[in-house]
Amino acid sequence: MIENIVYPAYVDAAYSRSEGRRVPEGEAVEEPTVDEIAKAVQQVGYDAVVERDKTYSREYEQRGRVLVQGADDASKNDLVQAIAAYVAILRD
Repeated sequence: MIENIVYPAYVDAAYSRSEGRRVPEGEAVEEPTVDEIAKAVQQVGYDAVVERDKTYSREYEQRGRVLVQGADDASKNDLVQAIAAYVAILRD
């Protein structure tokens, strides 16, 4: 089983590509939380495990990360873009 790791920085609109954002700026969201990302992962159809005590290597603050389980059929890029879209929908 492949576990993909998704950090909030991957979909954060305040970050540049070089700082870790992995989606286009228009699809990114402001200050995403691991809880929002976990809900979006579940909406996409995968299992999510939240690890709050982890820190992204390019950040200083501890925002956590989400382990996505069972996403063998999707590339990480597609997965992160779907998560960003669902986080934006959840906020509306």
